[in-house]
Amino acid sequence: MSVAQSGIRHTPEEYLRREYDAQEKHQYYHGEIWAMAGGTAEHSFIIANLTGELHSRLKGGRCRVFDSNLRVRIPRTTLYTYPDVGVICGEIDFDPLDKRRTTLLNPSLLVEVLSPSTEAWDRGEKLQSYIQIESLREYVLVSSQTASVETFLRQADGTWLYTPTRPPAAGAKFQSLDIELPFADIYAGVAFPPPVIDMPQER
Repeated sequence: MSVAQSGIRHTPEEYLRREYDAQEKHQYYHGEIWAMAGGTAEHSFIIANLTGELHSRLKGGRCRVFDSNLRVRIPRTTLYTYPDVGVICGEIDFDPLDKRRTTLLNPSLLVEVLSPSTEAWDRGEKLQSYIQIESLREYVLVSSQTASVETFLRQADGTWLYTPTRPPAAGAKFQSLDIELPFADIYAGVAFPPPVIDMPQER
């Protein structure tokens, strides 16, 4: 994530007007507008796999998958952002400030595919914003560096249950949807980068 206009404060209405005509996507947070970083081929393949697999399993039901062409707004933290993959169950509650109806307020599940440049944000302030969405039942982090899926599931008392899943498990369960996706489907066509090996220093 790179700074578009650091230090300059904008209203949500100004952000939306600028975003309608922008050639690239931006996030809005605490009055600042941030350009979103581009993704790798692996990042793109994983998003496409997740979108397709979830769509196939949810087709015909009350829950629908959406991609990063739709924004999500979290009013409590002022964040506007584009999740990699999302699921909404039931009617869409659109942001009344967005007259083009491209921003929703009530996702049920959100997925971010991690990359080295965005991982700290996705695990940190973005997570803290997402869990303040009243409709959100599950937040999922999917690694693009290795087979690994982490889920945060909202409990009845409002706390969040963290569950990491890695091989030798066959796949990861999206518990709020009662769906299990095999790692082979999540990572179809993905070549992981080679591990970084720390070489001993010569003395």
